[in-house]
Amino acid sequence: MIQFKNLSLTRGIKVLLQAATFQLHPGHKVGLIGANGAGKSSLFALLRGELQPEKGNLEIPPGWVIAHVAQETPALNQPALEFTLDGDDELRSIEKQLRQVENALTAAEANHQGEKIAELHHRLSDIEGYSAKARASALLDGLGFSQADLVRPVSDFSGGWRVRLNLARALMCRSDLLLLDEPTNHLDLDAVIWLEGWLREYRGTLLMISHDRDFLDAVIDNVLHIEQQTITLYRGGYSDFERQRAEKLALQQAMFEKQQRKVAHLHSYIDRFRVQATKARQAQSRIKALERMEMISAAHVDSQFSFEFRLPLAAPDPLLVLDDVDAGYSDKTILNKVVLAIRPGERIGLLGKNGAGKSTLIKLLAAELKPLAGKRVEGKDLNIGYFAQHQLEQLRLHESPLQHMLRLDPNTREQEHLNYLGGFDFKGDMARSCIENFSGGEKSRLALALLIWTRPNLLLLDEPTNHLDLEMRHALTLALQDYQGGVILVSHDRALLKASCDNFVLVAGGKVEAFDGDLDDYKSWLATQKNGQKNNTIETDVLQANTSEASKAEVKGSYAQQKQERQMRIVARRPLLKETEQIEKSLDKYQAEKARLDTRAGEADLYEQQNKVELQALLKRQAEITNAIDDAEMRWLELHEQLEALPEIN
Repeated sequence: MIQFKNLSLTRGIKVLLQAATFQLHPGHKVGLIGANGAGKSSLFALLRGELQPEKGNLEIPPGWVIAHVAQETPALNQPALEFTLDGDDELRSIEKQLRQVENALTAAEANHQGEKIAELHHRLSDIEGYSAKARASALLDGLGFSQADLVRPVSDFSGGWRVRLNLARALMCRSDLLLLDEPTNHLDLDAVIWLEGWLREYRGTLLMISHDRDFLDAVIDNVLHIEQQTITLYRGGYSDFERQRAEKLALQQAMFEKQQRKVAHLHSYIDRFRVQATKARQAQSRIKALERMEMISAAHVDSQFSFEFRLPLAAPDPLLVLDDVDAGYSDKTILNKVVLAIRPGERIGLLGKNGAGKSTLIKLLAAELKPLAGKRVEGKDLNIGYFAQHQLEQLRLHESPLQHMLRLDPNTREQEHLNYLGGFDFKGDMARSCIENFSGGEKSRLALALLIWTRPNLLLLDEPTNHLDLEMRHALTLALQDYQGGVILVSHDRALLKASCDNFVLVAGGKVEAFDGDLDDYKSWLATQKNGQKNNTIETDVLQANTSEASKAEVKGSYAQQKQERQMRIVARRPLLKETEQIEKSLDKYQAEKARLDTRAGEADLYEQQNKVELQALLKRQAEITNAIDDAEMRWLELHEQLEALPEIN
């Protein structure tokens, strides 16, 4: 096992850990969490032997093989598959010895070294060396590489894909201890789901830094939390940790009061869906996500982040329309006949495999790509807020966060900008310091702050959580809950997708279509795709061998009829869903106004003689709002009864 015994760790003059004492047993899967700068990466360096403790002892079983993901990848001419295989040092060592012996086979036989060759082949069999290339290919396939990519040189790949290659190489190592630092960065949702399954089957000890709560919950069984130079081991997954920590914080009255203010952001949304207790699946998943957020909010009451989206100045309806648009590049069309209308308040998550065209669609919406055919129509006063990783490259490294804000809006007072930046944890000297030495997470926070200040009415977010820690992701999720504009979101963070998106759109096979389901359904869809490809091949062979041309036409006609019937069911449901959506938006506004009226009704000064007119008006409006809510909820129920009476969309 790994044992920390009264260990203290420093980096320069900064104390990171004091008197740390805990142990990790073989096979444990541990999430290492803590604020930026708390010492997570330094702890990894300690385990790799790159740092030494100031005091105390670290004991790791002798002979343990430790694997980690390299930070840099040289521009090698080596094929990707061979680069991945290099992760297994013993495999490569045996292969090298076999080549040396077999190249001198005559001499080996003369010296009676045939036994040595047999031993090497026996060991190669023991470590499954004969299937190593198949295992490496499976790793690369799971991480999104195509078969053609396997023979491409490492130098051909971009930075993000080289990170994936480094990850594949680390997974190829038959390690006793696997250290992963933000493994889901630069992965899409499909690859994250695959990696989640692979790590669950990993037999060694896993220590992982991650800011993806759903990924942590699916993989880990222990949490190491670094806070105020102390490290604490919690049993259970990440949600268990949040509950345990919330219970501690709830004992402190001052923290509890702050917690209530945080949780208040969620109440209106929970109330909005209360009437749906046994209704639509999408609404149910939304309620569960919000309730879960309320449960965990107490664990984040001491977060350094606090911000909200400013109200858009306009709300054209629709915000943006794509009408039979083909999109792609001069030499290749990626998406065909895209029909999409985005309305205020819509929250759409984009799903699809890597390379299917999600980023192409986002760039098309952001007007960074022109349609190859069809029309892209903007609503009047459309104001797009576009966040993608290349936005970070547009930051001015020799300017401070404050200078960026003043350049963006020179008419606002400096102190107001400083107050705003404080919500993103750019406080004190940091707000006036050059961003050149900022971390990736700090630069992402600044890019978000600049985007939010522009008061967009349509947000296009392409992997906004890369490099953001758990606290900042939580703050972003809360802010998106109250945002009034439209949202298009691409993310591998399922917690953010679940809490922020009401609908999903699938980008696959050159098409952009509504996805009837949630993220669990999408996970199942991914699993069936590979099987479906195999089954399609088998079915095609059977048809060719056993059916006549007439029967083929009959099968094809049956499929066409099923497709037509499904389209008719979609058309029948569409006006009911549209009215339901409008009612939900109205309920949201009614609930917000009712909350304001109720707050005012609880203030003592309202009942003084001079406020008699205001009191009468308030009571009247309260009654109107209550009736409006009752009518809207009744109509909502009627609509869902009509929806349930319609045939299901298969």
